Amino acid sequence: MDRVLNFSAGPSTIPLGVLKQAQEELLNYAGRGFSIMEISHRTKIFEEVLHSAMSSVRDLYGFSDDFTILFLQGGASLQFAQVPMNLYAGGVAEYANTGNWTSKAIKEAGVLGINYRVVASSEESKFDRIPEVKFSDGADYGYICSNNTIYGTQYPQLPQCGCPLVVDSSSDLFSRPVDLSSVGMFYGGIQKNGGPAGVTMVAIRKDLLDRANPKTPMILRYKTQADADSMSNTPNTFGIYMLNLMLGWIKDEIGGLAAMHERNKRKAALLYGAIDASGGFYRGHAQKESRSLMNVSFNIADAALEPVFVAQAEAKEMIGLKGHRVLGGIRASIYNAINYEDVEKLVSFMSEFARKNG
Repeated sequence: MDRVLNFSAGPSTIPLGVLKQAQEELLNYAGRGFSIMEISHRTKIFEEVLHSAMSSVRDLYGFSDDFTILFLQGGASLQFAQVPMNLYAGGVAEYANTGNWTSKAIKEAGVLGINYRVVASSEESKFDRIPEVKFSDGADYGYICSNNTIYGTQYPQLPQCGCPLVVDSSSDLFSRPVDLSSVGMFYGGIQKNGGPAGVTMVAIRKDLLDRANPKTPMILRYKTQADADSMSNTPNTFGIYMLNLMLGWIKDEIGGLAAMHERNKRKAALLYGAIDASGGFYRGHAQKESRSLMNVSFNIADAALEPVFVAQAEAKEMIGLKGHRVLGGIRASIYNAINYEDVEKLVSFMSEFARKNG
């Protein structure tokens, strides 16, 4: 099958084997004569899928029994408001601002009227780095976004802190092992590395479930969904089914998060190497120590060549390379399902484009 190389920032490419399995089961799930989309979420059949996905999340990351795993809706954007609704306890919430997504989370904190402060930011340098982050031990929570899709920055490691650390991992979810020792809540929309859009994975410490503001609507309380096994309302059954297939691919085909991390480091090194070796023709946005393994944002010294680059790449069946409207330029998202050989093809194109236009 001829398929384009999809470097989109999300929703993003899904492994062909996963798509084929979903295709085969679309009309006849597990030989039962119906689609997984057609049956009640209350059936044992769907509950097996749900619990398989929850178990895989727990196993891949190593979440202990102190955490509950939830599959919610509304994307990471709803979590920007849901986090302070549920975790603010009347003290202070602290945020590290590394781009658009943390800026939006901070704005929601302001809308809700909680006491918050921004303790670190890289806004002054156009979010080209991860700043040094130190959260107060007594804060109600400390909030970060571990990877920024727009600016191409990523925390090399999660900060250590005495307060519950809240991590928006939407764009590097399931891409690497993480140190959970400070984590109180770890979440992300799955549409980068976990399947189609529509499911938000939340792992939250059980001791935080009773913190919700009494005025928080019941459906927006983590405890409501935890008590109902993520089925207080009808969940995204097909999205969870696809997530379960994706997690199986990570475990069985790749070998887990450590193996996936090595695969992702190798891909990123190839692409950043091509940028750095271009003699200034290509210029990366992120400072080297903050470079993302997921999203590579860069510019061409002659900005007029950037739309030409994108158009010619599309003509060679490489799509999704136009930079985000906030930053411009070019962006290659090299999520889990992108292979090393895919990046080799992009790098070969980049080299030829530079030769012809440099």
